[in-house]
Amino acid sequence: MPEARLHRVSSLRTLAVAFCVTAFLLSGAHAAKKEKAAPAKTAAVSKKARGAAPVEVKRNAASSKVAKRGGREDKADKVVRGGRNVVATLQKKNGKTVVAVQRRSVVRVEAPPRQSFGQMAGLHTTDDALELKSSVALVVDQDTHEVLFSKNDHAVLPIASLTKLMTGLLISEAKLPNEELITITQDDVDTEKRSSSRLTVGTTLTRGELLHLALMSSENRAAHALGRTYPGGLSTFVSIMNAKARMLGMKDTRYVEPTGLSSRNQSSAQDLALLVNAAYADATVRSLSTSPEYQVEVGRRTLQFNTTNRLVKSPDWDIGVQKTGYISEAGQCLVMQARVAGRKLIMVFLDSAGKFSRIADAERVRRWVEATHAVPGSPAASRAVAYQIAG
Repeated sequence: MPEARLHRVSSLRTLAVAFCVTAFLLSGAHAAKKEKAAPAKTAAVSKKARGAAPVEVKRNAASSKVAKRGGREDKADKVVRGGRNVVATLQKKNGKTVVAVQRRSVVRVEAPPRQSFGQMAGLHTTDDALELKSSVALVVDQDTHEVLFSKNDHAVLPIASLTKLMTGLLISEAKLPNEELITITQDDVDTEKRSSSRLTVGTTLTRGELLHLALMSSENRAAHALGRTYPGGLSTFVSIMNAKARMLGMKDTRYVEPTGLSSRNQSSAQDLALLVNAAYADATVRSLSTSPEYQVEVGRRTLQFNTTNRLVKSPDWDIGVQKTGYISEAGQCLVMQARVAGRKLIMVFLDSAGKFSRIADAERVRRWVEATHAVPGSPAASRAVAYQIAG
């Protein structure tokens, strides 16, 4: 009997010891697991607080160094990086955790600009005597049809808002009532390039006012509203645009809408020279495209619009008709009819790199024509002769 009792006591003691050992091992494993998961948890919390910014937790190199202050040990435990410009240092000081946050300056690197069709085709590698920034250029004497300068003039490229010159020409030739009121609708809002406009949905102007804004200030909603309200609707108007191009001999030209926001509106310098010549023959297009500024009344407000071509206001230029254009696929574009050195010239500049480069290219051409192709007896020719004698 005592022996059986001793056996039961021994068994109970064995179970107790096993239980204690198991509890100790489990608590140790749990603690190790918790310590291992702590960095991941910190990273998850930081990520949640800062959105998608990555959080990196590293051991500070200084954590291996112990500084004694006031007889106690202070140790830098961790360095936490929140995103690219925030660094937090966690330290133990006097038994407390101190967090020091430091923000670093951020250098923003912009994405490279989108290449134009001309750049992708390698047209900008073409050298020319005038070192123009435009990859396509053409200068033609309007009276004699003599080509004074050409560069990639057969290349077919997007033409951006040069499209509006055809839009304006067709609206003018249609002899529609200029005083008819047209309201800007949601259909006129640009959904392709998301470009802005001061003509909000609901704005009502006359057809004549919209035509003025489209040709002078390159107003996209104005041009679209003109095409939309053309007899037969927008599709009919686009069909007439292409028919007119064929009639003028513009074999490389295609239009899909009246504003130029679509890169599928394409043409060549030679074709555009034909369009400029036709537009110059229309008195309304000549007058409106070379207007320096214009005001329209919208409700109780007066909106001031200005030309997109600063050469119109320059005393050095005598411009008969003009139009500018830009979308990223087309680059900076400019077409003009201008009197230079006694000549009536048609100038076409496509796919120019840089905001002001198309204007600079036109200035280069003007000075070059004055120096080398001036009509005898013209003021420019006299200046050129005087310069040669002085030299």
